[in-house]
Amino acid sequence: MTIKEVSEKYHITQDTLRYYERVGMIPKVTRTLSGIRNYQPEDLGWVELALCMRNAGLPVEVMIEYVKLCQQGDDTIPARLQLLLDQRETLLEQREQIDTTLERLNYKISRYEEAVRTGVLTWDKQECKGNVAFPKNHEQEES
Repeated sequence: MTIKEVSEKYHITQDTLRYYERVGMIPKVTRTLSGIRNYQPEDLGWVELALCMRNAGLPVEVMIEYVKLCQQGDDTIPARLQLLLDQRETLLEQREQIDTTLERLNYKISRYEEAVRTGVLTWDKQECKGNVAFPKNHEQEES
């Protein structure tokens, strides 16, 4: 596949594909005799992995390290495993932070929805712990 075809297939720019290759997020792509990129199934697998890992928040530097380890052979399997385990732990921590934020946001939304229905905005300080300040139009506390 040409770089244009790969770009269209994965909905990313050709510049992004070139960048991934240049910095080492994917190994050097197969080329024709005249030097034109000719993406093979193995190359596409690396592109897919890079996109998946980037979408999951994997830092560029970690992806580069992972590719280097893969290119060094099976002796690096333990190091690759540890790299992936570490990244999973980071993602789980991020998910926990997101879940906590969503809980707080959902609570605030529920209070504003109730205020729209009743005309009174109320807050439960226990439910909102961690908030620095309550809205200025805070009228009463829920029990």
